[in-house]
Amino acid sequence: MVRQFLRNLVGGPAAAQLQRFVAVGTTAAGLQMLLLWLFVDYVGWNYLVGATVAIETTIIFQYVLNNAWTFQANRNTGLSAYLYGLLKTNLVRGSAIPIQLGVLFALVEWVSVQYLLANAVAIGISGIYRYVLDTKWTWGGDVL
Repeated sequence: MVRQFLRNLVGGPAAAQLQRFVAVGTTAAGLQMLLLWLFVDYVGWNYLVGATVAIETTIIFQYVLNNAWTFQANRNTGLSAYLYGLLKTNLVRGSAIPIQLGVLFALVEWVSVQYLLANAVAIGISGIYRYVLDTKWTWGGDVL
């Protein structure tokens, strides 16, 4: 599956869409890491609370960018469709929050990985899951 994902990233039929999804996701991951760092190191929140708020913030950020750019052919237009798409992506990405938080917790508490590095790993692990569900359900397109 990973090999096919990487192959399609550079030359498959949905390469442009996948590249845009990865670009948006990478930007959002950077934003999420920055927010997490601010919430934990400057606000003083527990890393799991900070991660939850950072994740939800980037869910909204990614929806706006993905709807406008990544999935422009299947874009949700009109207020009703736009809000319904936002709800759907929140359900998809919200369902990935326990995966991401679980990996984050396990790496920090059981393996003693620094929380920002652990969060980066957790983002990567939940990324393919989010792509497949968002592509199929939120924007109703083909996965690859």
